[in-house]
Amino acid sequence: MLEKQFKYGESLNGKTIVDIKKEKEVIEENLKQLTTEKATNKVIACSMKDLGIQRAKHHGWPNTYVFTKAMGEMLLEELREAVPVIILRPSIVTSTYKEPFPGWIDGIRTIDSVCASYIKGMITCFPGDPDCIMDIIPVDMVVNAMLAAMAAHENHTKSSIIYHVGSSTSNPVKLRQIVDWTVEHFIKHPYINEDGSIRAHKFKLLTSTSFEKYMAIRYDFPLKGLKIANMVLCNALNGLYTDFSRKLHIGNLYADLFRPYTFSKAIYDDFNLKNLLNICQENNGDKTQIFFFSPSSINWEDYYINTHLPGLVKYAIK
Repeated sequence: MLEKQFKYGESLNGKTIVDIKKEKEVIEENLKQLTTEKATNKVIACSMKDLGIQRAKHHGWPNTYVFTKAMGEMLLEELREAVPVIILRPSIVTSTYKEPFPGWIDGIRTIDSVCASYIKGMITCFPGDPDCIMDIIPVDMVVNAMLAAMAAHENHTKSSIIYHVGSSTSNPVKLRQIVDWTVEHFIKHPYINEDGSIRAHKFKLLTSTSFEKYMAIRYDFPLKGLKIANMVLCNALNGLYTDFSRKLHIGNLYADLFRPYTFSKAIYDDFNLKNLLNICQENNGDKTQIFFFSPSSINWEDYYINTHLPGLVKYAIK
């Protein structure tokens, strides 16, 4: 995917036209209908989420998050006139590489949600292509690239430019590598919660079909039988039933949410970002270490095992 801005009305699949006004009308009409029907807040929230995903997929985006960001870009370009615009598109953001200190992260986001569930013993497999390139980037490099871009374009009064801040082109890392490093780390350093350490298990990447079969056999079918047994035994199996229900829900939720990324074939061009890095090096020399954002310099194995995963446990996983 090239570092180019979406034109107003352009869809990701190239088959539809994104009419932002129409999208707004569709949302408002559905919300009005649900309100007229006196739907509960929970029903309204679920229905609107489903509608958002439906509209995003209709135009080729996997979810409402990236769809609304694309529409935001379209509006910026349409309305900016002579105002200079710099757009940074970070990929999957991970913990800090260097600053303010290695491994810092605020909360659990994106694919780290799956990692956290594995660490806690909640999942042992996930749908994904082992050879899928996971475009990840430490958060401090995103911030540094943002600051460098602002400085580089200080006098470009009419410019509009896109920067892909990621690693899939200059320093790609595969999903299977991330899985292997995660398993290796937590076998050696088990996660310890209030009840003691949780033993790490092997983690498998499955096709979508295999994952659905696994979830049905491992959780769905037993859950139906457990529900009946729990009723017969006057809720004596409530704890077990709740635990199975939670694991089934989380597994399916994360699978639906992240499947577009764990099977993605996309590689994101970073030509503009490399030019920005070259400009910084030419203008600042050794001072480029202050605003360091070179993905090609990262040793992913060392970073993941010795920085990101320990940081995830220390600062994010509760």
